[in-house]
Amino acid sequence: MFDQMSTAKSSDRPRHRRAPPAVPGQSFDDLDRKILGILLSDARTSAREISFRIGVSTSTVTLRVERMRARQILRGFTAIVDFQRLGYELTVVTEIHVSKGKLLEMEKEIAKLSGVCAVYDVTGEIDAIVISKCRDREELSRFTKGLLGMPFIERTNSHVVLTTVKEDFRLPV
Repeated sequence: MFDQMSTAKSSDRPRHRRAPPAVPGQSFDDLDRKILGILLSDARTSAREISFRIGVSTSTVTLRVERMRARQILRGFTAIVDFQRLGYELTVVTEIHVSKGKLLEMEKEIAKLSGVCAVYDVTGEIDAIVISKCRDREELSRFTKGLLGMPFIERTNSHVVLTTVKEDFRLPV
């Protein structure tokens, strides 16, 4: 089969043109949703397996995934980790009050800290919410005191999660 392909004239070969990356606002169709749904359930699923499941060519799947990456719909592929099994016993939700005009600067600094999973700029009486994982109370104490020692942080209010009922940011698409 490979010999036949190598001897075929270039005009006889099918031409596969790479589709340009989608631009913001361009449609996100059912095929994209099916591909993304499979990747959400297992990011290790190969393009070949996805193509088999949804009945399209492997190149179509590959191009669609590349397009979603170019549009930053897909920002990476990651593992789902049970951090408690790795020794992170505490999940902490910390409310933060920041001096006027320094919110974005502080959020960027907080995002760099070890154990920080998420930083949210929020509405309401507080300025930001930080979700973090700590191994124990001592680590939580160091983390909280470190936050309070940062310039422009006026005060914090930490909430230790007692029970995690659900922790999964993979939404159905």
